Amino acid sequence: MSCPICEKAPDPIYRPFCSKRCADLDLGKWLKGDYAVPSEEPEDVEEAFEQVIHQSSKPH
Repeated sequence: MSCPICEKAPDPIYRPFCSKRCADLDLGKWLKGDYAVPSEEPEDVEEAFEQVIHQSSKPH
């Protein structure tokens, strides 16, 4: 497996990255939102709140 940022061989200390620089670049991408985990939840907070209220008001 190579470094996911620059494709060099990984350093055991920073694995799977080759250096602190590449690890920091990857972290920066997560923090900026360049990477995202897929979700089926609505992005709008108000819409999510309305869905929760609507679901909790249904008779069980």
